[in-house]
Amino acid sequence: MRITAINVYQIDLPLHEGSYKWSGGNRVDVFDSTVVEIETDTGLTGVGEVCPLGPAYLPAYAEGARTGIRELAPALIGADPTRPVEISAGMDRAMRGHNYVKSPLDIACWDLFGQACGQPVCHLLGGRYGEDIVLYRAISQESPDAMARSCREHREAGYTRFQLKVGGDPDTDIDRIHACAAVMQRGDVLIADANTGWSQHQALRVAAAVRDLDVYIEQPCASYEECLVVRRHTDRPFILDEVIDGLPPLVRGLGDQAMDVVNIKIAKVGGLSRARRLRDFCLESGIAMTLEDTWGGDVATAAIAHLAHSTPAEARFSVTDFNSYVTRDFAPGAPRREHGRLAAPTAPGLGVDLDHDVAGSPVFRITE
Repeated sequence: MRITAINVYQIDLPLHEGSYKWSGGNRVDVFDSTVVEIETDTGLTGVGEVCPLGPAYLPAYAEGARTGIRELAPALIGADPTRPVEISAGMDRAMRGHNYVKSPLDIACWDLFGQACGQPVCHLLGGRYGEDIVLYRAISQESPDAMARSCREHREAGYTRFQLKVGGDPDTDIDRIHACAAVMQRGDVLIADANTGWSQHQALRVAAAVRDLDVYIEQPCASYEECLVVRRHTDRPFILDEVIDGLPPLVRGLGDQAMDVVNIKIAKVGGLSRARRLRDFCLESGIAMTLEDTWGGDVATAAIAHLAHSTPAEARFSVTDFNSYVTRDFAPGAPRREHGRLAAPTAPGLGVDLDHDVAGSPVFRITE
């Protein structure tokens, strides 16, 4: 099998709730997603997706994804997509860094690999553990009462794990965490995710103020070193996210006992090939994982579901379903949540098809 062409699409993804807000006053009203479609000489096509959480979250932005793909895609023409790990290494040789640019191309190759084998991607990534996957719900940054109300509403939809977007004014964040903790029920999981938004001294204040609550602290500060100081001054379980963008920082974090849980985002690390590598290291090391991506729609949700379903349930701390947050469906076959749970498709590959009526015409096409 050979790659003969790569089509790139831009798809707007409006939000059901109107906007999504997190630390530093950041917000997104419509997500700008990039979908790639890889054509082959066999007639099979594979799809991948990357959707940065705005330009202020990680070193990534939507137009940059498309510009990078335009630069990188010619290096994939003629390659065998059923060897995604080789292609991942080849992309690293062709372009230094820019993991998010490589991610949708890598995902599309895994889709093609699965189709060629007649197997769902989760089987190729390690298996299929359990019937479905427990999801978390991200609670957009609002007033303490509004966030507590959102927790209650989403529990009625079946969610039992809640990730609060904090990282703003410490006093308000303390109130947010207390308000949401007050509506939790036995068995619920509460995460206070600052998305790097606090300085070290602010994070220490918040951690001290919630020390009697059953809450996880996630990525309080921008740097690894600051987070490590906070970690060593609190007994609340601790999650690292934004600073874990590859295997070396993960190894360092394990050595420093810097976290109890790590967040593996597919685009942040460069695609499913590298996400699987980090996942397997965590399995060997006993580190629980949040498995997700920066954002996305149907294709990103399918990729997340396959990575999560191929991971033993006891190691899956939390997983999310981004296509339930947005109003536009564009890939029939994508997994849909049911009562706060999700299952990876059982069809070969990712198990999804691109709806070209929704996707429209490619913004560009790379051919032989």
